[in-house]
Amino acid sequence: MSPTHQLAADAASDHRPLIITLFGLFVVATLIITIWAGRQTRGAADFYAGGRQFTGFQNGLAISGDYMSAASFLGIAGAIALFGYDGFLYSIGFLVAWLVALLLVAEPLRNSGRYTMGDVLAYRMRQRPVRTAAGTSTIVVSIFYLLAQMAGAGVLVSLLLGIKSDGGKVAIVALVGILMIVYVSIGGMKGTTWVQMVKAVLLIAGALLITFMVMWKFNFNISDLLGKAAENSGKGSAFLEPGLKYGATGTSKLDFISLGLALVLGTAGLPHILIRFYTVPTAKAARKSVNWAIGIIGAFYLMTIALGFGAAALLSRADIIASNPAGNTAAPLLAQEVGGGAGSTGGAILLAVISAVAFATILAVVAGLTLASSSSFAHDIYVNVIRKGRATEQEEVRAARWSTVVIGAVAIGLGALARDINVAGLVALAFAVAASANLPTILYSLFWKRFTTQGALWSIYGGLISSVVLVLFSPVVSGNPKTSMFKGMDFHWFPLENPGLISIPLGFLLGWLGTVLSKEKADPQKYAELEVRSLTGTGAH
Repeated sequence: MSPTHQLAADAASDHRPLIITLFGLFVVATLIITIWAGRQTRGAADFYAGGRQFTGFQNGLAISGDYMSAASFLGIAGAIALFGYDGFLYSIGFLVAWLVALLLVAEPLRNSGRYTMGDVLAYRMRQRPVRTAAGTSTIVVSIFYLLAQMAGAGVLVSLLLGIKSDGGKVAIVALVGILMIVYVSIGGMKGTTWVQMVKAVLLIAGALLITFMVMWKFNFNISDLLGKAAENSGKGSAFLEPGLKYGATGTSKLDFISLGLALVLGTAGLPHILIRFYTVPTAKAARKSVNWAIGIIGAFYLMTIALGFGAAALLSRADIIASNPAGNTAAPLLAQEVGGGAGSTGGAILLAVISAVAFATILAVVAGLTLASSSSFAHDIYVNVIRKGRATEQEEVRAARWSTVVIGAVAIGLGALARDINVAGLVALAFAVAASANLPTILYSLFWKRFTTQGALWSIYGGLISSVVLVLFSPVVSGNPKTSMFKGMDFHWFPLENPGLISIPLGFLLGWLGTVLSKEKADPQKYAELEVRSLTGTGAH
């Protein structure tokens, strides 16, 4: 362990009562919010959509909370600290993606559906096969995204509490999973939304504080900050230019294109973002909430410049990697440094505060993800496929709560394996799966008159299977002794870390091919109804 990382662990252990108190305060406060919201949750509309009572601003804040995950805070700061300009590409991709969601998906989806993505797809298709496919896809994408949050939680709390054993790190992941199950099963969408709003405010405030302190150290001169980061990185001017991570070889250039595609197209297919459009009373409020989200998220991603390049300028690359090979602890270590350095009370307090905010971020996002996947299972698969629409609202909500427990258990198991992978990279995989399986089907369903059930099934399953298989045989899972999920093994044959370049076009192609080769004909009447509904909101719930 490097001297700085040792000091970080020592400082954390010296101030452990403070750290545990801060974590405890946040957990208690959010549990109080969750229990309060749970008491107001009476039916399926309350559990899934918060009773559709949130304003555009409130929902925008909650969307920001959902979107600014551990990947945004920990992963992007780490990627910039280690790879400079190439790390900042994550910030650009995540932000630009919102334009796709705003222009193509937000309003029509709010007008056309009720609780889940499956509602929109099943409107003009055969209900049972399409809902099964939509539910399966939602659960798989959510589990990929959950992996990132769980990995971030393990790394973060291990740093703070000085836990070095693998068993201790797995226990932390399990604790996060249990908290998330409690949040969702008790509070539903109302509880989750209020937790997201609180967390978004805390995260923006924390990032703003660190940004101010970093810029203050460089007299608010961004050129001095970037120059010092380049010098301290050991890479010189190359640190501020494209190519440090994506550009050394032909494969890495293809990986960059693949990553860009996944980031820009993935947001509009993310289940936990899509269900947020159902929590507002009107399509106008849905549009307004996306506008608010773009403003809040844009401000945050601008601050990642100070977080990432600040870490590169003020910490040594060796110390960042020694703390976590993927750079996931760069932001907390930076907070300690600007607070007075390792061993100082100020440094320990700021380390504890920022880490508590990051932990809050993780808890809130995993709650949103679990809610999306459990609602999809209960509403699409249990009610409409297994019970053929004959379940009561109480049975539906009970099924959602039980599926929360199962999905939480799966996420805990996989999250324990993924703790040394950069969390921004893990989230990019979830974006790739969402863009491959969900986005083509949503766009075809809303905008292509001829689209059929076979096209929807080919698109969802084709995009889903191709993206997951390519990830399983990529360097993310095996082949890299430092950052793969299975470090001692190598069974990878797909050279790219992100499958988007192959699986996204394949999802669109299979949707078209399945429709063209289908013997069934699309119902023009149903499409006309969906078109009117998606544009005007007439008949929407």
